[in-house]
Amino acid sequence: MTAAARVLRLLGARGETLAVAESLTGGLVAAELTAVPGASRSFRGSVTAYATPVKRDLLGVDAPLLAERGAVDPEVAAQMAAGVRRVLDADWGVSTTGVAGPEPQDGQPVGMVYAAVAGPSGVEKVVALRLNGGRAEIRHESVRSVLELLASELGENARAQDTEQHGGI
Repeated sequence: MTAAARVLRLLGARGETLAVAESLTGGLVAAELTAVPGASRSFRGSVTAYATPVKRDLLGVDAPLLAERGAVDPEVAAQMAAGVRRVLDADWGVSTTGVAGPEPQDGQPVGMVYAAVAGPSGVEKVVALRLNGGRAEIRHESVRSVLELLASELGENARAQDTEQHGGI
């Protein structure tokens, strides 16, 4: 089972929804999700925020943060995930931002990627990835990584809810 299919199965079982904000992946996360039959039950939509002003104006990423650190930053990734979750009214939001190449960007090397998850009850996680390969490999590995991150969060969150519902047993 692909990571996208696993994420959609977990979301469906919980009756929850997902929105995606993408920069370097340029819509590949959304394409991976929508390739799964029945994705519309849980997938709300995506924003390809490739340009920095889109991150700021549409997703609500802090302008001084973008000016100071650039778009390739863990806090930018976190704000993108939270922003798309809010804008598309979803239970969960994920984001990707980074440098696929061929040139460094914002002082970050090719292969530096941040993937983030924002969810209900304040769930927020950002991972830094140092990826190797060409532009296509970096983008595809970013897709796989953000979906695996969300699947992990959904699995951990489900285990925590189950433990809470069953008195810590």
